[in-house]
Amino acid sequence: MTYDLKTANAPRMTGLALEAAALALENPATGHLLGQKLLKDLGILELRYSLLPEAPSVAPTLPRPASFSAAAAPPVDLEGLARSARKTPGFAFESAVDFVAAYREGRTDPVEVAERFLAAALRLDTGERALRVFIERNTDRLLAAARESRERYRKGAPLGPLDGVPVSVKDELDAEGYCTTVGTRFLKLRPTEDATTVRRLREAGALILGKVNMHEIGIDTSGFNAHHGTPTNPYAPGHYTGGSSSGSAASVAAGFCPISIGADGGGSIRIPAALCGIVGLKATWSRISEHGAYPLCASVGHVGPLGATVRDVALAYALMAGPDAKDPNSLHQPPHHLDGLGREDLEGVRIGVYRPWFEHATPEIVRAAEGAIELFRSRGARIVEVEIPELERARVAQGVTILCEMASGMARLDAEHRKSFGLGVRINLAMGRAIAGIDYVQAQKVRTRFSEHLARVFQAVDVIVTPTTALTAPRIADDVFPRGESNLEVTSGLMRFVYPANLTGNPALSVPGGYGASGHPIGIQLLGRPWEEHLLLRLGEVLEQNVPRRAPSIHVRLLEGA
Repeated sequence: MTYDLKTANAPRMTGLALEAAALALENPATGHLLGQKLLKDLGILELRYSLLPEAPSVAPTLPRPASFSAAAAPPVDLEGLARSARKTPGFAFESAVDFVAAYREGRTDPVEVAERFLAAALRLDTGERALRVFIERNTDRLLAAARESRERYRKGAPLGPLDGVPVSVKDELDAEGYCTTVGTRFLKLRPTEDATTVRRLREAGALILGKVNMHEIGIDTSGFNAHHGTPTNPYAPGHYTGGSSSGSAASVAAGFCPISIGADGGGSIRIPAALCGIVGLKATWSRISEHGAYPLCASVGHVGPLGATVRDVALAYALMAGPDAKDPNSLHQPPHHLDGLGREDLEGVRIGVYRPWFEHATPEIVRAAEGAIELFRSRGARIVEVEIPELERARVAQGVTILCEMASGMARLDAEHRKSFGLGVRINLAMGRAIAGIDYVQAQKVRTRFSEHLARVFQAVDVIVTPTTALTAPRIADDVFPRGESNLEVTSGLMRFVYPANLTGNPALSVPGGYGASGHPIGIQLLGRPWEEHLLLRLGEVLEQNVPRRAPSIHVRLLEGA
């Protein structure tokens, strides 16, 4: 089988050239011709005329494992998980477990932590050289919630396993008391209730720090935002965080919180997790409720956790996952569990590697990924060489799907506020409008076809390992301001390994796998079968326990001295 995944080859555009491209695509006289050229260059016209006998799947079609019933699923011991600290080698981030332990032992309290956060945010997130993590914070609400949490600990009755633990929320999700802007400058929705994921973490006692920055409407992968400022990478100041959950990853890497709620339509949790040296989980499609997430890309979108450690992500996942009456897609899922977490023996686990895909990255990233494979082998896993056909066709199908769904979701706002969007967003939305209905249907046929390809591979293996991204954090060039940039070569490198899981709905986890020569983090992706997040988290923790972490260049310790 021939490896067919291509690297995008298009000129980088900034400034006046970027503006000219946006205007040309939006102009009826020139937009059609330019749009058709771009459709051809991006492989969409080839997809249009492909013979695809499969029926279209307008959303992931996921099996329900016959071996699991509500009674058979091992229950998640949330309290035990919240007390089970596992220190990572090298630099140790402050985890949710550390916050809970400090409160229980009286070494500090949630009010002191909230006050330290507010001082750190004032110092690091404002001014000319700011991190640009937060879009909105509310001091009064945060301190009021912290005082309530402190009182519960004084009474010996914490609300749940996250009581007093700081958590940030991507500005794509509703949080009562905060605006939802989706990274725009004109949209200021005032929700009257939390998104289900926010509510579930609040009910466990989480302190919501505020709404964090994102790539505008989540339509690209760098994290650039012309309206709220572009977050800088705590490990590599002056470099992108990755996106679109840019503020979520930066808030964790900078030490503001051990957990953030993000969203992933084309790698938007895993890419920034990898570039910022933290952990990010895109669970199985519909495993975590989408209720309260802004409707951007329903069939490829996933809400999920980013965290300082695998245990932080596992704890957040355990709280967030499960059926939700407000999201009908979430109702038909097997019970979630964390069976095997903490076991380092991988005897019997089969790990798949598709060599041409696995090696389609910079040499230092490939070396780090090889190190992960050898670690898993040393723990008893069997490494199996596999082949995954039609990766290029799947890439085009995922791109068609997300662009069409975003253009549909933004149609009214685009018509009313087009000039208020950033130029890159305008170009992507124009491309979404240029894609024909036949292209969308063809893409859904590819979804059916590629899901079958992947299911066959998963008959032979339990997990597929790849790098998370093909390159480390790109530099934020001076010429991107104020208009932004279009750099399809970088975008394709960031998305090279992540898009299949969005198209098919399979779960995928990004875990820190080392650092490049420049000190920039490298992520390792674990791709699994539907509903088997527990196995990904188990393998992720094995990797985490054997890859020393380094301290970010910009980092605060909210428990310092506690």
